[in-house]
Amino acid sequence: MADPSYPDDLKYHSEHDWARIEGDSATFGITWYAQDALGEVVFFDAPEVGAEVSKDQPYTEVESVKAVSDVFAPLSGEITAVNDGLADKPETINEDPYGEGWLVKVKLSDPSEVDSLMDSSEYQASLE
Repeated sequence: MADPSYPDDLKYHSEHDWARIEGDSATFGITWYAQDALGEVVFFDAPEVGAEVSKDQPYTEVESVKAVSDVFAPLSGEITAVNDGLADKPETINEDPYGEGWLVKVKLSDPSEVDSLMDSSEYQASLE
């Protein structure tokens, strides 16, 4: 398991998802808090490249030894890449939630939605 962390270069959603914004694209994943609450991740239900995701709506599921949990889109757009490495090693989500454990890459349909997300300090305050 990774140590608790909430990198300053990410934006955070109240459903414990993060987005790394790069121009009009973003990489999505789940936060350290989310993977810790889930426990050992055993399956990632990868969505299809080309699928549309909508802010605040579930777009995939992550299964752990404890439960199956929806993963919510922090922003809207079209999935352009899926982390295929998670098919064989879903536990990467636990080991490196902000690096190799990323879930999808998305071309944003409404970049202004970023303004509604929290920064690291706001997200950490929301956990208390």
